Amino acid sequence: MSNLLQNTSSLIFDVQEGRNASPTPTWELQAVSVNPWDVALCVTGTLMSCENAVVIALIIYTPTLRAPMFVLIGSLAVADLLAGLGLILNFIVTYILDTGFVTLLSAGLLITAFSASVLNILAITVDRYLSLYNALTYHTERTMTFTYVILVLMWLTSSALGSLPILGWNCLEDETTCSICRPVNKNNAAALAVSFLLVFALILQLYLQICKIAFRHAQQIAVQHQFMTTSHASSTTKGVSTLSVILGTFAICWIPFAMYSLVADTRYPAIYTYATALPAIGHSIINPVIYAFRNPDIQRSLRIACCGCLPYSFTMRPRTPSDV
Repeated sequence: MSNLLQNTSSLIFDVQEGRNASPTPTWELQAVSVNPWDVALCVTGTLMSCENAVVIALIIYTPTLRAPMFVLIGSLAVADLLAGLGLILNFIVTYILDTGFVTLLSAGLLITAFSASVLNILAITVDRYLSLYNALTYHTERTMTFTYVILVLMWLTSSALGSLPILGWNCLEDETTCSICRPVNKNNAAALAVSFLLVFALILQLYLQICKIAFRHAQQIAVQHQFMTTSHASSTTKGVSTLSVILGTFAICWIPFAMYSLVADTRYPAIYTYATALPAIGHSIINPVIYAFRNPDIQRSLRIACCGCLPYSFTMRPRTPSDV
């Protein structure tokens, strides 16, 4: 996020002892004015970190959550957790450690985390598509090794994108090339925005295919039973509605910021940057609700953990092949 100009004011204290005492040396204390938007981003990052830490803890300490789907959800939670920590670090950098190298590290961490978050959402969407498209062979083809390979590729790609500011794609030497998020330059921001729009287009296409497959399955069931039962119709409608909400939320949160990154630069008012960036960042708070806490298995683990009745043998049971 752009580093805003900080206003300072000096407070002078004169101390005199006795009637004839001479004035003591003067101390000047600088009071830094904190931007409320930066505070909002820091608070959002704290909430993101806590919420996603809960998801990671549940997946790690619940032996039954070892399927590829839960591994992807855990990876998404790790990405959003890093994004939250990156926002906290960015606040510290802006007001305490405003040095060039630390600023680049903070920007790199944020780019890596949010890129990994978007790519993990893409991977979860692909996983859902394959589970419907290859329903009969899905559980035999989707091995843990394949899932881990996908995760490694995603995180390597995200790390490569995050390293661009440190490798020279920054505007520290020429402020006129800054994008809406200093120290990222306009070319880097435009490349990231275009990449996001391409990923969103792919996710949109996959969700459309998922809806088609769901309706086709419903029609096949109707033909087999000579009619479509109310339960099947309502289940299909509910599933499509859920997908629409997921995709709509993703679009509303991220597309304004991506489009604004393409057309704006550091000369534009900072209020527009904050207004578009905050919903995009807030999507990482929504992710655990959409992808984790709605899952019945994770809900059950969360209830057991909150009630404090989780047996020791259940949490500490060694992993076996049946857990995968």
